Amino acid sequence: MHHVPWLVATRICIIRHGETDWNVEKRIQGHTDVPLNETGRAQALAMAFNAAHHRFQAIYSSDLARAQETAQALAQREAHAVRLLPQLRERHFGIFQGITAAEGAARHPEAHARYVARDPDYDFETGESLTRFAGRVAEAIDWMVRHHSGQAIAAVAHSGVLDVVYRRATGRPLTTPRDFKIPNCALNWFRFDGQGWHLEAWGDRHHLHEVLSEPPE
Repeated sequence: MHHVPWLVATRICIIRHGETDWNVEKRIQGHTDVPLNETGRAQALAMAFNAAHHRFQAIYSSDLARAQETAQALAQREAHAVRLLPQLRERHFGIFQGITAAEGAARHPEAHARYVARDPDYDFETGESLTRFAGRVAEAIDWMVRHHSGQAIAAVAHSGVLDVVYRRATGRPLTTPRDFKIPNCALNWFRFDGQGWHLEAWGDRHHLHEVLSEPPE
């Protein structure tokens, strides 16, 4: 029988980076490179401790500092090197990067309305549309699945990335309001096989306790 690697299930634990000061300020980061704050570093260490009973064959990360720092905490426990995958970056929010959603509503009311409506074609003038972003995330997932057929790997990314993967794995459209939380440093398990993308476990965060917070992108 001909072996088709895609039919062998690959499991990916996708983890949102730890908290940053911009998260606390509800400031939209996108591609802006903001480091973890003290809480974020504590979250990353707690996450790495919680994940220690899992065995990962590889650890990937977005190339933005907040994801790299988080991945490094996990990699040190696992004795792995962090492999950077730029396609795992957060969505580029164009004119909204560096401002809060409230500031966006005041300065760019029409753009903010399209943002809130999750207009799939709106690109914030200099950023990425939701459709294009989702395509980039899918390419990153497909690449990891091709290279790690049948393995369990970890990937540290961003809330926008997890939003896209969660929706595809649960059959939800990109354009509906987000009615699920994406905590910093929670463990989210997905399975990828010949039948598609599947959600196995979402938001494992029992390791966080009082360091948990719920900021936006």
